[in-house]
Amino acid sequence: MKILIVDDEELARKRLIRMLLTLKYTEVQEAWDADEAREIFKKDSFDIVFLDINMPRVSGIELGYELKYLNPDVGIIFQTAYEEHALKAFDIGAVAYLVKPYSIEQLQGSIRRIKAPLIQKREFKILSKFGDSYLLLKPQEIYYVKADLSEVMLRTSKGFSYYGEKISNLHVKLESFGFIQIHRSYLINSNEIKDIQTIEQSKLRFSFKNSSDTIESSKDGAKAFREKFAFL
Repeated sequence: MKILIVDDEELARKRLIRMLLTLKYTEVQEAWDADEAREIFKKDSFDIVFLDINMPRVSGIELGYELKYLNPDVGIIFQTAYEEHALKAFDIGAVAYLVKPYSIEQLQGSIRRIKAPLIQKREFKILSKFGDSYLLLKPQEIYYVKADLSEVMLRTSKGFSYYGEKISNLHVKLESFGFIQIHRSYLINSNEIKDIQTIEQSKLRFSFKNSSDTIESSKDGAKAFREKFAFL
């Protein structure tokens, strides 16, 4: 499990590193501010990020929003001396909150709360029919979902496979993996978007990192996407 610590106080970082090593977490990197954290975060993949809320220039809350946008699956644990920040912390998807000073038992409990949903998400797969065989697909493998009449199709690097339930049911299962409905017939994986263009009537056209396909949103779908991702 890879961990990133972001805290402008060196003593606080070193103390947390010692506690993590005691708990047998050895893959730990550290940053003293948001700029350094962004650079490290873009170069590596982390399971958990510890964020101090009160940092210079960019607060931990603001940085938390950025990191969740870059990787919706990352677990965030906020740490601060001020309890009043808790509501904002949980609003962006943090599942743990530590008030300094905290014990190693409290730290371990926070990590356990983070790990449980991470493990569940990693093990989650979708069964779909591909020709005469079946595929077990991870959500990350799916570029988009298309509903066509009575069929629901999943687009991956292999092409289209077929899913046996309604697109609305699949939306519920995939929403936490970064999927958003941009048309009544389409769900797209926001992590696979390569480019977005504004077209007529304020609709949006999406292209994907690993496919030449393009998809156009509905007006309502474009509005939902803009609101979710603060896209102009």
